[in-house]
Amino acid sequence: MSETKNKYSVLSEYFGHQSFREGQEQLIDAILSGRDALGIMPTGAGKSMCYQIPALMFDGITVVVSPLISLMKDQVSSLIQSGIRAAYLNTSLTQQQYNAALQNARQGMYKLIYVAPERLCTPSFLSLAGYVRISMLAVDEAHCVSQWGQDFRPSYLKIPEFLNHLSYRPVVSAFTATATDAVREDIIKRLTLRAPKCVTTGFDRKNLYFGVVHARDKYSETKEIVLENRDKSGIIYCSTRKNVEAVCEKLNADGIPCTRYHAGLSDKERRQNQDDFIYEKVPVIAATNAFGMGIDKSNVAYVVHYNMPKNLENYYQEAGRAGRDGNEAKCVLLYSGQDVVTNRFLIENSNDNPELGEEELNAHRRREMQKLDKMNAYCNTSLCLRQFILDYFGETKPCTCGNCSNCSGETELKDVTLEAQKILSCVYRLHQRNLHFGASVISQVLRGANTESVKKFGLSTLSTFGIMAGSTETFIRSVIRFLAADGYLAAAEHSTLTLTRAAADVLRGEKKLSMRTPAVRKRSRREELSAAFSKGRKGQRDKLSLIDTDLFGRLRELRKTLAEKEGVPPYIVFSDTALRDMCVKLPRTQSEFLEVSGVGKVKQEKYGSDFTSEIIRYMNEGHTYNDSGDAAEEDLFGYIAVHTDELSDSDEELTLGQLCDGFLSQLGIDADKNELKDAVQSWLINENYLTEKKEDGKTRLAPTILTEETGIVELEKLSSGGRTYKALVFPRAAQQFMIENMKEIAEKAKNNKNSP
Repeated sequence: MSETKNKYSVLSEYFGHQSFREGQEQLIDAILSGRDALGIMPTGAGKSMCYQIPALMFDGITVVVSPLISLMKDQVSSLIQSGIRAAYLNTSLTQQQYNAALQNARQGMYKLIYVAPERLCTPSFLSLAGYVRISMLAVDEAHCVSQWGQDFRPSYLKIPEFLNHLSYRPVVSAFTATATDAVREDIIKRLTLRAPKCVTTGFDRKNLYFGVVHARDKYSETKEIVLENRDKSGIIYCSTRKNVEAVCEKLNADGIPCTRYHAGLSDKERRQNQDDFIYEKVPVIAATNAFGMGIDKSNVAYVVHYNMPKNLENYYQEAGRAGRDGNEAKCVLLYSGQDVVTNRFLIENSNDNPELGEEELNAHRRREMQKLDKMNAYCNTSLCLRQFILDYFGETKPCTCGNCSNCSGETELKDVTLEAQKILSCVYRLHQRNLHFGASVISQVLRGANTESVKKFGLSTLSTFGIMAGSTETFIRSVIRFLAADGYLAAAEHSTLTLTRAAADVLRGEKKLSMRTPAVRKRSRREELSAAFSKGRKGQRDKLSLIDTDLFGRLRELRKTLAEKEGVPPYIVFSDTALRDMCVKLPRTQSEFLEVSGVGKVKQEKYGSDFTSEIIRYMNEGHTYNDSGDAAEEDLFGYIAVHTDELSDSDEELTLGQLCDGFLSQLGIDADKNELKDAVQSWLINENYLTEKKEDGKTRLAPTILTEETGIVELEKLSSGGRTYKALVFPRAAQQFMIENMKEIAEKAKNNKNSP
């Protein structure tokens, strides 16, 4: 059997997929050829499969170095469910269990062994390594080896020592979700990777919404997000145990089941609370950042950061625990200036790495302070938040994503040039007197406050004293944070502020500045569109989606029952994505069940009968389906074609995406707008109302000679990054034109979808 056939056969038989995701095949091919590899892939991109598939094809054992017990447990449980022999070695095992696992490994019972880095060089494990054939050493969470990384673990530095103990060198592969260029080079150096195949698939998680809220009442904001996602799984990260306790207590008092996780709890309670969340007994968990690094729970619908993390690496990793199943998910950071103060204190007073010397420790703290400044800048930037994150990780590309709070209309640009000039002038006047202060004193001077600091240093005689007397301290501080985030002010010793060279252009009036402020309307974008289209809406109806939601609920209950019998989390049995695919494909035979995404041979044999029986039972209760297994009456385009008379226009100028989102909202359809958007776009192009035009290597929609008939207008707009671009909008006349033709569009899309 050829290598190509082997890897595809393994992918299908054990993991239930027919094709590889971006980057996976390149890494797998490199590893199978005997080459070291480094994969930098976002959470949910399938990193583990990159070493698991070669592990099943190699003759010997693959040792996987993993930092957390929970991560090992999840990975091994998932592999066993898929029919793959695997085990883990860590402190959660009794000595008897540990010895039994070592003996089983000696007898060749496992293809993969997960081990904590601290155990690699123990006599018992080195003895095993000298007895069995290790084909590959895979290093998960590889950024832990780098002092430049956010989770540096000195025990990872023992990996080269372990390799030196072997009489031969196996293939070494390393994987991480977050790594800057410096961390990437450090991983290669410290793990002694030899000419590795490096694959970076990009850091963008398009299904994640990113939001920053400057919140006066963090709990109210949190509660609102939780209620919007009632019955869905969510994580609330807090920086302190006290906040974890407070949030958990308040949510439970408000009738929202929530559990907690932090280092102050006993090991038993932490395990129980974590299991309650993973096994879906409780939908919400409030936790410190100690929670979640090793959690493979795929259906987390939202992550709220109650406090700002210390760096963007931590934030992106923690936020990335949402939407691992590929479905839309929400990541919201609730910001306050106190978070910066708290994090500075934690950095200055913590020593997470006792093995570091004084000089190394001070260098580490300086790097952490620089990262904190960048994290603070993210919370105060006027740029697209997604672009800010991607720029930080070296993936520089122009971006106005439409899926973050800076791009989606939840904030608006306010001209703060004059206010900025006043603040920068105040800092300049203080420097002239050889005085340096932080935001608090600068705000006092600008507001004309007669405080002790003002009196002590005679600051009331400054020309800038009181020039912002009409502004609140909150507003002045927000502008100061914005100026620091965009590089016009820099933090000096003891959190004092100093001017940068860029400030000169603002002071001379050569550069105008616009700052993001909360929009007047505080509703979600979908609520805004729904309200804009509310005229003429004919009553409420149950939400329709591309899947049958009743059947989905029944399959979830079946999954939960089966998971409880086996003592594993529900998502280990099947992911939500697999259940949704069952609702679309409606498999009634075992061969059809194998066609479901995520169903391999072992899971088909184990669970196929249960799930197909439930689907057949549901269909026999009177639900109408056609021979192809798709819902006959509840097909998306079929439904739209029947109900076009319920669509109405609005006064807003909408983009095509907003128009489609609004149409779905009017009809009560909870579906991905992109399918409808693609159908509308295709129709407009085929009818020559629009055309595709290439500019600067990119393709965009552009007007034709017939566009005027539709009412569609092309406008020049300004992005959050200050770039101009052309955009097509649909004012009322264009919306009316689309409504008139929506039945034809939907019917054509349905026919194209059903044609062979």
